[in-house]
Amino acid sequence: MKILVINAGSSSIKYKLYALPQQVELAQGLVERIGEAESRIAHTAGEQSVQRRMPIPDHKFGLQKVAELLLDPHAGIIRSPAEIAAIGHRVVHGGEQFSQPTLINERVKTVIRDLSSLAPLHNPPNLLGIEVAERIFPAAAQVAVFDTAFHQTLPPYAFRYALPQSYYEQDSVRVYGFHGTSHHYVSRQAIAHLQKPAGQTNLITLHLGNGASICAVQGGRSMDTSMGFSPLAGLVMGTRSGDLDPAVVFYLGRKHGLDMDQIDHLLNKQSGLLGLAGNNDLRDLQRRQEDGDPAARLALEIYCYRIQKYIGAYLAVLGGLDALVFTAGVGENSATIRRQICSGLAHLGIILDEERNDAGLSGPVSEIQAAAGRVKLFVIPTNEELEIATQTYTLLAQIS
Repeated sequence: MKILVINAGSSSIKYKLYALPQQVELAQGLVERIGEAESRIAHTAGEQSVQRRMPIPDHKFGLQKVAELLLDPHAGIIRSPAEIAAIGHRVVHGGEQFSQPTLINERVKTVIRDLSSLAPLHNPPNLLGIEVAERIFPAAAQVAVFDTAFHQTLPPYAFRYALPQSYYEQDSVRVYGFHGTSHHYVSRQAIAHLQKPAGQTNLITLHLGNGASICAVQGGRSMDTSMGFSPLAGLVMGTRSGDLDPAVVFYLGRKHGLDMDQIDHLLNKQSGLLGLAGNNDLRDLQRRQEDGDPAARLALEIYCYRIQKYIGAYLAVLGGLDALVFTAGVGENSATIRRQICSGLAHLGIILDEERNDAGLSGPVSEIQAAAGRVKLFVIPTNEELEIATQTYTLLAQIS
């Protein structure tokens, strides 16, 4: 079965085509700068690669170009759009309504549209990708896989805020969590590698990219996560502040006359590592730290310290830990950041093997713990697209 995975952003379309259940990647690509004067398409199928620059006015035109590339006799992989049995769509926000992958119909699209108030930057382009795909691939089943779904197992004491009840009941203010597809994927890989019954495993998964989150996973289920009502909460990120005393918002608003939109921009786009050190690229900050730059050193200390605090908190919540999992761009590629995070955690059973840590990835799961460590330390490359394809395939198998 051929399943196309689509991740439609505000000005981009990422896609991958898989053969399931073999989990073979057949093609992948990216359409970016949609709506700008010069857009770009990068497409790869097997050993064939295509790079094109052209005006792409909207998502409909962009997805039509994706279909053309998939059908191209030289760089393509299918002979007819009907060969694609299903399309799995990444949808960021599923609210409390969706905890599983869901076959898309008009009611589902209405709910996704209504949830746009909770994810105004993400759900509208996600929905647009669905509507365009329905027209271009009319024979394919359309399935939504929600970024928030994995965290719908959080208990009420973990997802409720200490606000008046009405704000939860009427305005849906609660912890939703994000990066759920990634946390779900790497936790399943970790459980398989541990060769323990899923119900007996305790994991902490660290998704560290420009956006970052940590998740406590017990028995394969999300029990707590650092991102909250929005992706702004929790860890220090590339440009997001992470956890912050709410009184800071009142203080800055009054002192500098900032309105809500300006504060939103400040906390989401101008803070985090960028605000601390003028740069949100971890590679640059690591080089500056090695050169003795005090701002870079402090920024990385704050970044890693916040992660250590969450690890300690989640270990307390779980009551024990089988494995700490690093994933995403920083978690997979930065031996320096992994070293700083693990430093000083030996009393928790977290002891890094320096040589294994510096050796880099070795297969789907790399173990980097020292022999004396009670806790396994895994580096697992995330694959959100494969997770979406797998969940889509599983859903269709269940309802067929």
